[in-house]
Amino acid sequence: MNTPLRFNEALLIAGRAFKPFHCVAWAAEGAGDLSLTVIDRTNTRLLGRTLLPSDIYSDPDRLAEELKKSREKLARQGYSLEPWDMPA
Repeated sequence: MNTPLRFNEALLIAGRAFKPFHCVAWAAEGAGDLSLTVIDRTNTRLLGRTLLPSDIYSDPDRLAEELKKSREKLARQGYSLEPWDMPA
């Protein structure tokens, strides 16, 4: 069984998952969801956005799955991301 992730840990992991692009992550108002926005390196173009409820971002396996899905979606749109693996 994996140890649940704290909010700040999930923020750091998500921030590193979309290199070389910028991932802006913050707590969405209200329910404690994690809001992720990926923008280009010049901070001028929105590349993707997702909202993760706490039951997903606190579970390392589910967070990894969602981040991989988001990365795959960006790759299908033609964006090249640096290799990434969920930290142990």
